[in-house]
Amino acid sequence: MKKVHFIAIGGSAMHNLAIALHRKGYEVTGSDDEIFEPSRTRLKNEGILPEELGWHPEKLDATYESVILGMHARIDNPELIRAQELGLKVYSYPEYLYEQSKDKIRIVIGGSHGKTTITSMILHVMKQAGIETDFMVGAQLEGFDVMVRLSETAKYMVIEGDEYLTSPIDRVPKFHKYHPHIAVISGIGWDHVNVFPTFDSYLEQFRIFVDTIENGGCLIYDNNDIEARKIAANAKVATYGYDIHNYISDAEDTNLIVDNKKIRVQIFGEHNMKNINAAYNVCKQIGISDEVFYQAITSFKGASRRLELLFENKERNNLVFRDFAHAPSKVLATVKALREQYKERFLTVVFELHTYSSLSEVFINHYEHCLDNCDKAIVFYDPHAVAIKKLEMMSDERIVEGFARKDICVVHSKDELLQMLEGVQKENVVAGFMSSGDFNGLITEDLRKIF
Repeated sequence: MKKVHFIAIGGSAMHNLAIALHRKGYEVTGSDDEIFEPSRTRLKNEGILPEELGWHPEKLDATYESVILGMHARIDNPELIRAQELGLKVYSYPEYLYEQSKDKIRIVIGGSHGKTTITSMILHVMKQAGIETDFMVGAQLEGFDVMVRLSETAKYMVIEGDEYLTSPIDRVPKFHKYHPHIAVISGIGWDHVNVFPTFDSYLEQFRIFVDTIENGGCLIYDNNDIEARKIAANAKVATYGYDIHNYISDAEDTNLIVDNKKIRVQIFGEHNMKNINAAYNVCKQIGISDEVFYQAITSFKGASRRLELLFENKERNNLVFRDFAHAPSKVLATVKALREQYKERFLTVVFELHTYSSLSEVFINHYEHCLDNCDKAIVFYDPHAVAIKKLEMMSDERIVEGFARKDICVVHSKDELLQMLEGVQKENVVAGFMSSGDFNGLITEDLRKIF
């Protein structure tokens, strides 16, 4: 039995990989200095939750085949130092995924936005088509109990290709490690300014990603994105550009138009119609017919926290959504989608500045006009999040200036947000809450009391 140890097992990606290897029959151990939900319960249910928190280098020995190092761990982590002293093979998370999929056809979805949704669509269609596949995706999907699956039998490996760093000892983007046969660039918008201080340094990571595509492979890219188009023009593999799928939005329904026929889908927004076309092009590459694809996509409900309906209050005619949007392009697309789908309702949008980029004054102007297309715009700016990332506080006036909308309201705590929402229209409303965080502990029940 192969023994694998995880340093920082509690991470979202790490604990899912640990579960996948445990289910594959590996002996899995791990450690971390903090493990939050849902990681804690999921690891406990699998029988691989560490007995105690902290780092325990004395538990590592030469019987381990490999050690997997999480991004959360520091370069001076005592278990990492012990593994290096023992001469154990230390992998980053993406390096180990590649090792597990070297003999498979690898499909990697890259881009600054839409990665999780496109990956989820592909997996949904493949499952409906009866095609076995291994995968790694960054959200919990309906019909899948894990976010990572590894097997000996699957022909394919579908991977959501993040451009963030691999590990503390290998500071390159994760998607450089996968070497895809089929690659996707869903669009490019500068992000992670703490790692890529200029737009060109960020673009360079996508150029390198395209260079890692296997000989005979292909690149599928957003033909509407100027930077993606430029990168595709210099690719050494076959390239296929895609546009927005032909669709119609009418009376709060969205239908794809295929051969002059309407096909109703359960997701909405121009960006999702583009995501559908990206998934369609990938599925076409692996031999899935149009008939099978469109039949399957009608039952796709979206990925967790991607324009996810939290609840509906039919009595008040209200809908409340949450979305993971944090980069400017994502925020703009989400607001546009909600406005287009619900033209006759009062649209309230609350956006939390939470990532390093969004909290940086050097970046705030990139959100210019992102919240224009709603009736009420609220920006959540938590001083605690600023302190954790060791940044300088911005004034409310600077944030308003950055968004270029004078009537934006800036709030700094959950209580202040709830008080603000009490004074906003509460009937015939669509409310969208966008963040990669949690609005200082805001829960669904808080919102049910208002909407």
